[in-house]
Amino acid sequence: MKILTANRLTDGIAVWYADGRWAETVRHADLAHDKAAEDRLEAIGAKAYADNEVVDVNLIDADVVDGVVEPVRLREKIRAAGPTIRGDLGKQAERAA
Repeated sequence: MKILTANRLTDGIAVWYADGRWAETVRHADLAHDKAAEDRLEAIGAKAYADNEVVDVNLIDADVVDGVVEPVRLREKIRAAGPTIRGDLGKQAERAA
């Protein structure tokens, strides 16, 4: 499965395409289960890039764990969670609160 990720152009925050918009959390990102769905997400990403909404648009591997979308690669897990040196910062701190 694949999901669409990018960085928002206005502030550089990592975002994922979910439910027709760019979301700051990966938990409910739209999943592409086949090539047609991947092509649809790529087209959405290309348009958002052309419209100067996002940069560094990529389809990445993802799994569903306990009903929640999670990136597969470590790099993408870090982008989703935030800084690795302090658990009280970034998106992982928001989940703990």
